[in-house]
Amino acid sequence: MADEKKKGWEAVTEEEKNAIMDFADGYIDFINAAKTEREAAREIRNMADAAGFQDIGQMTSLKPGDKVYYINHGKSVYMAVVGNDALTEGFNAVGAHIDCPRLDLKQEPLYEDSGLALFKTHYYGGIKKYQWTTVPLALHGVVAFRDGRTQEICIGEDENDPVFLISDLLPHLAAKQNAKKLSEGVHGEKLNIITGSIPDSEAEESKIKAGVLKILKDKYGMEEEDFTSAEIEAVPAARARSLGFDGSMVAGYGQDDRVCAYPGLMAMLDLDTVPERTAVCIFSDKEEIGSVGNTGMASRNFELFVMMLLEKTGIISPYALQQTFSASRVLSADVTAAFDPNYPEVMEKQNSAFMGKGININKYTGARGKSGASDANAEFVGQVRGIFDAAGVEYQFSELGKVDEGGGGTIAYLLADRGMNVLDCGVPVLCMHAPCEISSKYDIYQGYKAYRAFLQSV
Repeated sequence: MADEKKKGWEAVTEEEKNAIMDFADGYIDFINAAKTEREAAREIRNMADAAGFQDIGQMTSLKPGDKVYYINHGKSVYMAVVGNDALTEGFNAVGAHIDCPRLDLKQEPLYEDSGLALFKTHYYGGIKKYQWTTVPLALHGVVAFRDGRTQEICIGEDENDPVFLISDLLPHLAAKQNAKKLSEGVHGEKLNIITGSIPDSEAEESKIKAGVLKILKDKYGMEEEDFTSAEIEAVPAARARSLGFDGSMVAGYGQDDRVCAYPGLMAMLDLDTVPERTAVCIFSDKEEIGSVGNTGMASRNFELFVMMLLEKTGIISPYALQQTFSASRVLSADVTAAFDPNYPEVMEKQNSAFMGKGININKYTGARGKSGASDANAEFVGQVRGIFDAAGVEYQFSELGKVDEGGGGTIAYLLADRGMNVLDCGVPVLCMHAPCEISSKYDIYQGYKAYRAFLQSV
């Protein structure tokens, strides 16, 4: 149960502790290499290739044990290990998302003002805007040119790279700002990133802006108009690392939801026998803004992947897709709020998730009257409990804060809409959506154990 009586670290042997720490090292490497959804998709594909997975588009037929993936426009990934049972008997899936809150550059971002060149941004996802000021930022993304060429950009991650920053008022002049509501202290249109200050001596006007454009032209072949077909994201430049004297936690950007995506990926890669039911992993995009677009979970491209699985395993029927979905089981692998002793007033302690007490189960999310939740069936919750108990998974149950305090959503309702049994199950996180989030290495490892047990369950 979700209380402080769970043993967590207290019950861990030295051998298990070493396994937990080793697993967390791989996770830290992953989130440092994958700070955007494009980079996460690329890392997932590279790891899948190394584990023997193949692009499903290159396969003419599939048999039990075959391992395939589908890359959806470079921003989301679907994976499967074909099981012994017919796909219409249902698959077991773990579904996470790989997009994270950030600052996106506007289509025409660059301007000059008062001796500085700056980028205008539009924040992505639910953030506390003030948290993103005075934080060293890196720029990641891609520029697409008219002729079809693309150019990747990554500035601020190498220790020899410059970083970027959004200014904030000094406290000496912030009396009026301090009197505002916290949510109004920094407006979205003030999240402008400082990018340079040296003028281009050859330019006739906007010389500092021209100086930045000259650097972009020399290094990336970019003209100012190329920003209109670019996707450039500003993310924290700091690297994830261990937290605490005992190194028991991870502090880093992007843990919502890559702290669930990585254990799900490793659970899939580590399946060492052919599962009875086909095992599926979903790594979706756009969850932070409603799972929209052709790379979000609302897209029908996931249906395309499942239809390809059906066709290549020899199942062709007008009812096959819906039969498959209706018989399938999914863990919506998304984070939940960990109980924060600094802010206990927003949590109902008896129904809260605690750091270091195991993977968390949310029967429903949503807001207030469960709005936006899929609300899993009791029978499915019981089935998942049985799977976890048999595998020795430490787990807890919670809600996302007090009733009427707030709430949140996941991809669960979109999968349930297709007819699947879905249950939210993810790692508790502190400081969710901040430039630096906190998770427990113990919980991350329990997530791996939980997802692996679920994927190979019958």
